Order: sequence, then structure tokens, then C-alpha cells
Amino acid sequence: MDAHGTDILIVLLVIGARLVVPLFIPRFPLPALITSLVIDAIDQTIFQRFTSLDLSGYQSYDKSLDIYYLTIAYTAVLRNWTNGFAVEIARFLWYYRLVGVVLFEITGTRAVLFVFPNTFEYYVIAIEAIRLGWDIRRLSHKALIGITAFIWIVIKLPQEWWIHIAGLDFTDFMKETVFGVESTSTWGEALSNRPLVVAAIVAVFVAIGLVARHFWVRRPDQDWPLGVDADRPMPPADLPDADRSQPPLRWPVFEKVALISLVSVVFSLMLGVDARGWQILVAVTIVVVANAGISAALARRGTEWASIALEFVVLTAINAVLLTVIAAIVADGIDRALSLFFGYLLTMIIVLYDRFRARHFERLAAVPAA
Repeated sequence: MDAHGTDILIVLLVIGARLVVPLFIPRFPLPALITSLVIDAIDQTIFQRFTSLDLSGYQSYDKSLDIYYLTIAYTAVLRNWTNGFAVEIARFLWYYRLVGVVLFEITGTRAVLFVFPNTFEYYVIAIEAIRLGWDIRRLSHKALIGITAFIWIVIKLPQEWWIHIAGLDFTDFMKETVFGVESTSTWGEALSNRPLVVAAIVAVFVAIGLVARHFWVRRPDQDWPLGVDADRPMPPADLPDADRSQPPLRWPVFEKVALISLVSVVFSLMLGVDARGWQILVAVTIVVVANAGISAALARRGTEWASIALEFVVLTAINAVLLTVIAAIVADGIDRALSLFFGYLLTMIIVLYDRFRARHFERLAAVPAA
């Protein structure tokens, strides 16, 4: 295989991983989220080291796939979580970030991403870590707000400042500032240049480990055995100290339109689609209403989709045709391949949102009343 063929293969493998791995988030939230996060962190390094690709458009590609997997994470929150206040916080954090990304794509001002940090991602990971062995209905409003504030202030704001305002590279900073060597030096040279710094870093990690062990030993009793499968059998404990408030989840059609419109605007701006905001809103509304009409027609006939796979394939084909027609009418400059991609994206959100919203109420029905 020549160099060009190798580049294409690596690109397909990386993009394939970023498209497929997030599909496991609803069933295996924590490992799939962390795997998606790791792939997101290393894909640029893989491209730089193993390909000769021009990475000038990398940022748009990267952010669009971030939105893709975080959208699936949001629908998984609706599917799996039983603490209403926790869901409401996740909803706020997700839409807050989406608005920030839209503003960034419009203005190009990186400081916008500092004001609208991606707290949602780490918040979901934190709650999913708790859900491994504990019922999150035990978490009070105060505890959830505390978790959110800690992630936002202590973790995300410094990270967003580092990346988007200071514009620092972690590797270069560590080598040049911390270890006092050139950025082109090897890590062996960097570590040997300042052994006391190495000892201090090791001491910090040991201290973190001891603190983590302290809290782990004093952790509350588990509500069920540790596990990563969201669908594993779990005893529906009747918790006297549980938060039984639930998210209203009203007006699902309007939320779907809002969610899909924001995501579509983000993708269109990132991918350079020649369409205005009102055109995207009209297209999204037509697709959502048409899909809802199809499902309603099936329900009136007393039939259901045989499987989520069949529903997805059929609706993807219908939505791709709808978007191609709409693109030809209102924005003739839109690439037809992009229409197919948006058809896939919109269908995925609609199907997952509808299925997981229904699953949410099924889970609540299985929980004993107070």
C-alpha cells in the first residue's frame, strides 16, 4: 500500500472509531464516554505522526465530531438517569455549550469558549462514575450543584483558558517551562534535566492516590454491584433519602426542533454549508414533523417499528430525500453529500431522543413510589 493509501486507511479508521464508539454510550456510558474522550485527544497526534495530511481543517472536523458524540451522550442521559434535578443540570449545561459553540463559529472569538465551557462532558462522566454502584437519586440538589461548580470552576475554566486564551501546548509547556529543555528534546532528556521536578510530580500523584484511597475507604454502601452496563439488573431500592423530583420532559417536539436546529447550525457553520439560519430551522421542522407523522400513522394502524435498526434505516432514507429536495429549493449550493450526512445526523437524534425518552419513563415506572 502506497503512502496515499495508508493515509486514507488511517483517516477512515480514526473517523470510523469516532462515529461508532459513541453509539455504545447509551448502553455502556462510562467506558464509551472515556474511550470517545481518549480518541478525541489522540486523533490529531495520530494524523501528525502517521500521515502526511494537511491538517488546516482539523479544528472544524474535530469540533463537529465532538458535538456528534456529546449529542448521543445527552440522549443517553434522558435514557438512563433517574434523578430529575441531575437531568435538568445536564440539559442546561448541554444547551449552554451548544449556544457557545454557535457563537464561536459565528464570531471566531476563542474567548467565547472560555465563557461557555464544555462542563457537560465531565459532569456526565462524574455522574456516570457514581452510577456504577450507587443510585443517583440519593444525590441532593446541593450535592449536584457542588459537583457541577467544582467541574466548572476547578477543571473546565483553567482548561479552557489554557487552550483557547493562553494558547499553550501541554507538551511544549512541560518540556520548556517545567523541565527547562527545548521542545524538540526527548522526554528522557527532559526528565533527566530536572530530577527534583520528577520527584515532586511523583509525590503529587502519590498524594492524590492517598486522598482517593481515603475517600474510597469511607464511601457509602453501594446500592448494587459495580458495573458499566446501564441495562444490567439493579434492585429498585426504595430510598427514604432519594430525590424523587423528575424532569418535566414536556413538549418533546419543540425540544427536538431546538436540539436538532442548534446541532445543525453548528455543523453547517463548521462545514461551511451555504444556508441561512431560517433555512436550517425550516428544514429541521419539516423533518421532525414528517417523522412524527410517520410514527403517528403507524401507531394509528396499531403497528410499531420492528426494531430500532429498521426505524433508523427507513427514516434515514426518507430524511435524506427530504433534505435533498429542500436543499434544491432553498439553497441550491448545498452539497448533496452533506444533505445525506445531515439526514443521518437528524435521524439519529430523532430516533434516539424518542426511544430514550420513552425508556426514561419506563425506568421511572419501575422505581417504587415514596
